[in-house]
Amino acid sequence: MLQKGSKIGHSSHVVTFDVRPQLLDALSVLRDRVAATRFPLPVAGAARARANREELLQQLDDYLVPRLKEPEAPLLAVIGGSTGAGKSTLVNSLVGRKVTEAGVLRPTTRTPVLVCHPDDQHWYTGKRVLPHLARVRAPKQETWRGRRPPARPGGRALRIETVDTLPPGLALLDAPDIDSLVAENRLLAAELICAADVWVMVTTAARYADAVPWHLLRTAKEHNVTLVTVLDRVPHQVATEVSRQYAALLTKAGLGDAPRFTVPELPESAESGGLLPGTAVAPLRAWLTHRAHDMGARRQAIVRTANGVMNSLRARTPELAGAVAAQHAAALRLTAAVEEAYEEEHARVRGRLQAGAVLAGDALKRWRSYPLDCSPEELLDALVESLVTLLLNAVAAADERVDEAWRHEPGGLAPGLTVRAPGLESAEHRVGMAVRRWRRVIEEYAEEEVRALDAPSDVRVHPRGGAPDPVALAALLATALLGGRRARSAGENLAERIGAHGALRLRDRGGNLLTSYVDKVLRVERERRLAPLDALGVHPEPQAELIAALSVMQKER
Repeated sequence: MLQKGSKIGHSSHVVTFDVRPQLLDALSVLRDRVAATRFPLPVAGAARARANREELLQQLDDYLVPRLKEPEAPLLAVIGGSTGAGKSTLVNSLVGRKVTEAGVLRPTTRTPVLVCHPDDQHWYTGKRVLPHLARVRAPKQETWRGRRPPARPGGRALRIETVDTLPPGLALLDAPDIDSLVAENRLLAAELICAADVWVMVTTAARYADAVPWHLLRTAKEHNVTLVTVLDRVPHQVATEVSRQYAALLTKAGLGDAPRFTVPELPESAESGGLLPGTAVAPLRAWLTHRAHDMGARRQAIVRTANGVMNSLRARTPELAGAVAAQHAAALRLTAAVEEAYEEEHARVRGRLQAGAVLAGDALKRWRSYPLDCSPEELLDALVESLVTLLLNAVAAADERVDEAWRHEPGGLAPGLTVRAPGLESAEHRVGMAVRRWRRVIEEYAEEEVRALDAPSDVRVHPRGGAPDPVALAALLATALLGGRRARSAGENLAERIGAHGALRLRDRGGNLLTSYVDKVLRVERERRLAPLDALGVHPEPQAELIAALSVMQKER
């Protein structure tokens, strides 16, 4: 609902929205849900989703929410167009003096200029609109004619100019070129357009059919914003024909009802500081002034643009939610490839352990020479090294399978996944540490068994020859656990030293510990491989949250 507002400033009437607080709350929640979306995986549609997300945030932050909260703020008309279209000359001529730098050759970076009446500057010096741009205020009545404009501070900025010649209630924003060679300028131009109540798209007689302006014009139609087109620098001799052809293109694009203004090709007046004659821009200036001051016209411009943005959310939000779902589906496929590769290698390791594959190479040689030519410590060292090798080979094989699977998944080409930064510890270090910990624990188990033999309450017959060496018991236990059939004599030797029950108890504890450590090693390496993917934060929740927030917003409308 719209209603007539009180007088503001120079006896101009404004309109105010009777906006329910619940609608503003719903828009705020929707905005937060949009901001929470992430599209890091390079799947189909990800680039479009990222652009859609940024555009939605810009329109919500820079236009819709500020406009609904403060409808009495001046009408903001953003002047946009291609390089050399004459935007800055048009702005200067509309205001009646030079406030923004004109010319085809521009600095590689350019600060946009917002021009308003002095009574309206408080609307723009804060962060009500375009909150991400730092404010630069030119000295009062400073025209910088014949000199360069004030230096731009670090980062992106918006320069505020005030002039008495611009009517109160209307602000003009001279945006960078939409086809600038500098990517930052192109992105900034698109962001500024998202903050507009009125889009004034400027093109020339020579470039009115170019692709870039028409992309923005189609976007304006899609969002149903208040749009004005200016055909600038039109030679008198072809004015009628060019205007007719341009009108036909607009009609074909569904924009035939957009107001059109033609500015003839005229030399800028040297006496007027490079401005066009007032008569050349008078119709456009009158149209903009009427929209700012006439309550009905202002209402129509604001309501159309605001409703256009809100209506566009019905299609753009589900599209964003669909892109979130595509990201999550890709993440699930990548995760499944890791899980499958490590599960298969885990099963292979279990089989190799049961077959006694660790007791091979140097470890087997040491066992065959034990105890005459090999000490318990040397045997344990060889078994630990062989077990480490088995686990490292499993990890390498699993990672190789993952690499192959991810090469066939578009999402697997994300930079954070393909370039794995080295961690603080290498796989060799992690696996080696885990196996050595297992060795220390089975040595502790062996020591406990020896202490049990020496206990006065022990009813077992003490083995001949005194208490066994705990390290020797640990070496026999490790051999029995890792050697399979080839190490049968290790189990028998263990039973002879501590008795059948003690040997069985020790083998059960050591075997459970071995299973636990092997499971932990492969689990840690699997999680390490999944960590970069997890760090991307691809989750399914934002999809449902977006749709829910949109539903609440539509209900509150």
